[in-house]
Amino acid sequence: MAATTHNFLIQETSLGMHYNQGVELTDYLVDPRVFALEEGFVRIPAGPGLGIEVDEGAVREAARRWEDWSNPIWRGEDGAVVEW
Repeated sequence: MAATTHNFLIQETSLGMHYNQGVELTDYLVDPRVFALEEGFVRIPAGPGLGIEVDEGAVREAARRWEDWSNPIWRGEDGAVVEW
C-alpha cells in the first residue's frame, strides 16, 4: 500500500528486532528475502498479489505450538518503561 500512495513518507518495521526471536514475520514465508533490508529500505515485492508466498507448513506448525502471549514490559536501569 505504501508503494502506491503518492504522499507516503515512512514505514516502520520490526524486522530483526530483539523481541521477534522465533516469531519473525519472515518465518512464515517460503522466501524471506522478499523483505530483505537494503540500506534501510525494503524493495517493492515483484510477485503477484502481495508479492509473497506463505509457507503454510510453517503457519500450521506455529499454530500447533501456540501459547498465550502478552507484550513484555522492558524497563531501563532507572525503572522507566522503555520501548512500548
